[in-house]
Amino acid sequence: MTSPHQTSRRTVLAAAVAVAAAGAVSPASAAPQRAVPPASAAPNRPVQDRLVDNRFWTSYGDWRGGTAQGTRAVPGARPGLAIGKPAGLRAYTDPHTGTVANWEYATWTSPTHRLSVPATEVIASWNADTPAGTWLEIELQGTYSDGTLTPWYVMGRWAAGDADIRRTSVDDQSDDKSSIWTDTFAIDDPATGLRLASYKLRLTLLRKPGSRVTPTVWRAGAMGSDVPDRFEVPASTPSLARELPVPRYSQNTHIGQYPEYDNGGEAWCSPTSSTMIIEYWGRGPTPEDLAWVNPDFADPQVCHAARYTFDYQYDGCGNWPFNAAYAATYKGLQGVVTRLGSLTELERLVAAGIPAITSQSFLKEELTGAGYGTAGHLMTVIGFTGDGDVIANDPASPSNEAVRRVYKRREFENIWLRTKRYNATGKVVSGTGGVCYLYFPARLSAVQKAALRSVGIR
Repeated sequence: MTSPHQTSRRTVLAAAVAVAAAGAVSPASAAPQRAVPPASAAPNRPVQDRLVDNRFWTSYGDWRGGTAQGTRAVPGARPGLAIGKPAGLRAYTDPHTGTVANWEYATWTSPTHRLSVPATEVIASWNADTPAGTWLEIELQGTYSDGTLTPWYVMGRWAAGDADIRRTSVDDQSDDKSSIWTDTFAIDDPATGLRLASYKLRLTLLRKPGSRVTPTVWRAGAMGSDVPDRFEVPASTPSLARELPVPRYSQNTHIGQYPEYDNGGEAWCSPTSSTMIIEYWGRGPTPEDLAWVNPDFADPQVCHAARYTFDYQYDGCGNWPFNAAYAATYKGLQGVVTRLGSLTELERLVAAGIPAITSQSFLKEELTGAGYGTAGHLMTVIGFTGDGDVIANDPASPSNEAVRRVYKRREFENIWLRTKRYNATGKVVSGTGGVCYLYFPARLSAVQKAALRSVGIR
């Protein structure tokens, strides 16, 4: 696969649309194809040896650490980071509206985090409240294994709403050693042995001049991994039979609705999946929140999620951290993007009552019963049968009633955990290597805390 700085995001999207038009993929994959970065060269490495490093700053002590310029740590049941005395004014030209405005800002830079596994990829995620008139930016700077520094890379410019700025990823960031692919930092050529050894994050909190309101960040961090190249992963042994009562929503019932957000429902697998788990935890938008949606549309909360996860640069609703951040706008919810190493790890989460949103790509014949092939699709894993097969709420279904699917364990774990696959034309392309979203309450049971700790989330 060509490195990201050699092929523009628009070129990749155009190619995906051309393939879809030729009938090689189903409407389930009509979402903009994610430019997935190349994985590391370790084809014979077993899946259980694949290492993932998660580091999140969440506590009052965390926010009092690092380097603050105008921010303050906020104590309480859910500690956070807020603007204290602004460090100055910053001009920002919104690339999607052309609006030029000055903003008061304050910054917080994390301590340097040394990765437990030198990484080929890093994905940041965050949870925050951004009242009207506020927004935030998250950046990453790392140190390579050769001792040199990366630039400060923008990992996202984000607001819960869309009235002040348009939330956006930033394309065309590269130093010829690494690049940003929408929401993912990636080493350009992992075969050279170059890795990211450590990183720090910088949060910039912004508000309208003279305002007293402030963004508040409750969780910020990143997942780093050294993902081996593999077309197949070892089979796991079933250990759980349980199904969680997760609501069922179809993206396809929204086809043609609000095409300004990623061409309408046919591409809404990510926000539809997010909606299912948000409602599982008893949260969701209020009737007032949904007043903008056409009352003739069923399940308006799915339209709402599409609008408020939409990335105006990516031109889609599939930005992974934007979905996690959207989930965390609901009271008492948290969201992270991570990687799991096996279905066994996913079973531990389901056993504790925590479903997961998984990202995968596959040909029609690779997943029995799906009825489609996809270059990139999100679905919600809600349980396992007595035989160990995967119970998934698949939003690429014709109706809400048809959303619950049972997929063969061996097929599912391979399409989700692999990093390489053959597409419909026989070309070798990337897989996500176990990427998933996890949404869970701020207040957890001891069992839930233990299950999350077992997969590296604290």
